[in-house]
Amino acid sequence: MISEADQQLIDAWQAAPAPLLPMLHAFHDRDGYLSESSIRAVSEALKIPLAELYGTVTFYHHFSREAPGKEAPRVCTGNVCCKRGGNELLESLGDQGATAMPCAGRCDEPVPVILGDRVLVGTTKDDLQHVPSPMPVTNPGEIEECVFRGIREEGRSTLAGYQATGGYEGLKKALAGTPEELVTVITESKLAGRGGAGFPTGVKWKAVAEAPGDPKSIVCNADEGEPGCFKDRTIMEHDPHALIEGMILAAYATGAPQGFIYLRYEYPEIAGILQQAIDEAQSAGMLGNGIQGKDFKFHLYIRRGAGAYICGEEGSLLNSLEGKHPFPRNKPPFPVTHGYDDLPTVVNNVETLASASHIARLGAEWYRSLGSGDHAGTKVISLSGDVQRPGNYEVPFGFPLKTLIHEWAGGPIEGRTIQAVTMAGLSGGFLAGDDMDVTLDEPCIRGKGSFLGAGGIMVFDDTRDMVEVAHGAMEFFAHESCGKCFPCRIGTQRLTERLNGGAGPGDMAAWREEVEDIGSTMKATSACGLGMAAPHVTESLLRYFSEDVEKHVSASKGG
Repeated sequence: MISEADQQLIDAWQAAPAPLLPMLHAFHDRDGYLSESSIRAVSEALKIPLAELYGTVTFYHHFSREAPGKEAPRVCTGNVCCKRGGNELLESLGDQGATAMPCAGRCDEPVPVILGDRVLVGTTKDDLQHVPSPMPVTNPGEIEECVFRGIREEGRSTLAGYQATGGYEGLKKALAGTPEELVTVITESKLAGRGGAGFPTGVKWKAVAEAPGDPKSIVCNADEGEPGCFKDRTIMEHDPHALIEGMILAAYATGAPQGFIYLRYEYPEIAGILQQAIDEAQSAGMLGNGIQGKDFKFHLYIRRGAGAYICGEEGSLLNSLEGKHPFPRNKPPFPVTHGYDDLPTVVNNVETLASASHIARLGAEWYRSLGSGDHAGTKVISLSGDVQRPGNYEVPFGFPLKTLIHEWAGGPIEGRTIQAVTMAGLSGGFLAGDDMDVTLDEPCIRGKGSFLGAGGIMVFDDTRDMVEVAHGAMEFFAHESCGKCFPCRIGTQRLTERLNGGAGPGDMAAWREEVEDIGSTMKATSACGLGMAAPHVTESLLRYFSEDVEKHVSASKGG
């Protein structure tokens, strides 16, 4: 029997698009946790088998099942924060029921603690405070920006502030032409996906526009879960209308009447910022029916995740939106033809969509001219770790990594030297030695056996134990593996054990052979990018730090 109070929450969301996540959040917000009766009520209302719903609920990290639930502190102990006092802070908050969480996307200002629906930052429990996330770092070279163009202007997060700095002019310009003309502009700009995959945006929009099936959808992947990445957080917090305008442009280009922002759980306050911006855009006639007097409608919804790295993978994200267990999908088919509700769907990253807003206003040629040499456009780099000025930097593609670290970010702490950086958050593994002399573009970095991906770069100086760093990275991948395919599920565990010591051969040659065999199997047979990327950690560790690994192997066997 569903109680009257439970029924009110169900009624509020049952008819909404993608109802499961907001319904679960409504119960979780009301009670602080998801009780058995709440889960049963949701199961009955949405006709989801109870066992299936339990499996889905317990898959997410942040849906609590008992008190104190969401009121207990969650402390980031990710790869940067664990070196900045995260573990000590977690221990000091133990009497409040504190639990650890992976990277929470605030690497530029450690250590984040989620308490209820607020994010506090500090290194001890006495200095925790609530502060806005930092603005992007102003580049010292006065190089022209795209994504961060105007973001530092006062009031930019409001509709009035956004319009005062050119906001929604790109949309008005696009609406004066045809959807096909807009697709051409985006295609000619050479804008590609900024979430890591790098697929040409104009090609994706064109494919969805031409695909049969309605209604089509625009989905913004704002589940920024890659450790060391925090660029999307900055865009959404300080420039939300740029994202919204980009989504409206994508909707006009493809004929999609609806869109979803899939927002990671660890950004609770950004949900309110985005909703306020959506409401402002709706009131101004930029969203809803008859946008700007045209026969064009677009309705936009926020759907919060609940903590799962795998939901940054587009198939998992779409399954999560649809209320299914968030396993990756087999490809093909691809989302452009079989996406949300098995219909044509654009899935784009926050940075990609924000870039489209500026391109629509200033043109394809302008955007192409921002890159270095033959490269088109810019990339936001989230730089963190052992540097003097961590933060978000927008650089031209083809920009030297060493210039970014040593000139723009001030280099390492005085008296220290840099021994390695991670690329693509953790997914690209390490670069070290002469291989750090690269430019920030995929061809150059892939030539060193890594990739740029979403643009998270963590810096480690000469005080860091790189085997320990690699172990933390692999432990993260093992924790976040969805378990769908055994190469990833088992492989990440086995590699974590090898890096932890006490498992595997005691002979270095045999240890290397076994680790490389596990990694090659994972890369060849895993179902999604997590299992394919994780071996980059051990591969690059062996490439650059084989002597350290040999000491680790010997010590683990008592040598």
